[in-house]
Amino acid sequence: MPERDVRRKRPPVLSFLLRLETLRRVARVVSLLILDFIGVSGAIFTALAVKLAVRDDHLGFSVVWQQTRHWIAFAYLITVLMFARVDLYADRTRRPGFAQIGTALFQATIIALVFALANGQHFSSYYIFYSSLFFGTIYITGLRELHLRTTGWLLEQAGYQRRALLVGSGKHIEAVAHALENRARTQVLIVGYISLTPRPQNGLRSLGKLDDLADVLVRERVQEVIIADPDFPQDKAVELVDLCHQSGVTVHVAPSTMEILIDRAEFVPGQTVPLFTLRPPVFEGIDYALKRTFDLVFATVSLIVLSPMLLAIAVAIKLSSRGPVIYRSLRPGMAGKPFHCFKFRTMRDRADQIQDDLEPLNEQTGALFKIRQDPRLTKVGRLLRRFSLDELPQLVNVVRGEMSMVGPRPLPMRDFERLEEWHKKRYLVLPGITGLWQVSGRSELDFDDLVRLDFLYLERWSVLLDLSILLKTIPAVLTRRGAF
Repeated sequence: MPERDVRRKRPPVLSFLLRLETLRRVARVVSLLILDFIGVSGAIFTALAVKLAVRDDHLGFSVVWQQTRHWIAFAYLITVLMFARVDLYADRTRRPGFAQIGTALFQATIIALVFALANGQHFSSYYIFYSSLFFGTIYITGLRELHLRTTGWLLEQAGYQRRALLVGSGKHIEAVAHALENRARTQVLIVGYISLTPRPQNGLRSLGKLDDLADVLVRERVQEVIIADPDFPQDKAVELVDLCHQSGVTVHVAPSTMEILIDRAEFVPGQTVPLFTLRPPVFEGIDYALKRTFDLVFATVSLIVLSPMLLAIAVAIKLSSRGPVIYRSLRPGMAGKPFHCFKFRTMRDRADQIQDDLEPLNEQTGALFKIRQDPRLTKVGRLLRRFSLDELPQLVNVVRGEMSMVGPRPLPMRDFERLEEWHKKRYLVLPGITGLWQVSGRSELDFDDLVRLDFLYLERWSVLLDLSILLKTIPAVLTRRGAF
């Protein structure tokens, strides 16, 4: 079979479309949604047609289709939500295959069954559910495989290649490069490698040392970094991953590499060499929609329920000392973007101006500034601080989309400017009113321990975890553990 001439002219229309990244992503999601609709509709229709055929009911196509239409909208909605939850609309390099499709369809079937029973529906048998699951798995898997192969062929015709950099040492670089030559999902162009140890010629370009990684990512327009070494130093691995994610570069890990990072790894199926994708600990897609909806509903209801208390606190502050009721503290939010964090004023007016004089009294380590007996506090302010009632106006920040109910606490600009680079990874998400800090010791913990709690929250997030933290915040506040 003759080799493909890499110098041949690429189809201009396809090449142009590939450069429109947003359009390509929209086309991917829309095409998959259409195929899933066809698969769900076909599964329900086939299940009903088979049932009627077995019962020897001579009903026409229109009757079967009428019964199918009764179920399609709900079944399709649940299927899409379950598919989105497990990244089945993600880019082809991260999109799962048959096993995840079957699992998501099974979950959708269970939800549909429970919903139907809860609404008083009665069934002589549950054939429609397990039969639709069977046909749905076959249809959707087949349609998606056809989509994968067709779009893969189109990408190949357009000359699309993902630019990848190998990082590691020893023979693993060459072995992974060789295995990647025949990756089925998308062609990978290995732009070169960075080795931790001197390497003989292996047919690949050496692009320097690990210290040069930031420059190499920009110069070579790298889209992926593949760590191809089971003995890659863990401290360097963490730095590499954070640097790549800051640059918008995807990180893959070859097998048996860095168990320290495997908790946030996701298997990429369908490759000739198994790879694990290290995803940035951020909320996106269905996770973001769930968290934002939860925040908006919870904050709005809380503002309504607590409005008498908020009014009483405002009156107490106004009558006890001069100055505004609400203190607007400029703090870094997601990605370090500043926003005004609302709090009930707990200090004398213009208290910020004397903070420099109080620095020697700081009782916290690291970047934080905390004093147990802060002389700037008012009598009402000291009481509010003790029970964290001064934080309640941040419910407005949540409604405005500047904060979340649960997340890393936003630090004052004074503290933010003293953070080390690894601390700033906590700003990948919206800051929160409460978090693991508040339920794990609060101000009694060392600052580095507090940051590690933020990292743990980012890695393990779920709606249930948010609910758990909110419930645990109440006794933590009432017992005043670590609060000052």
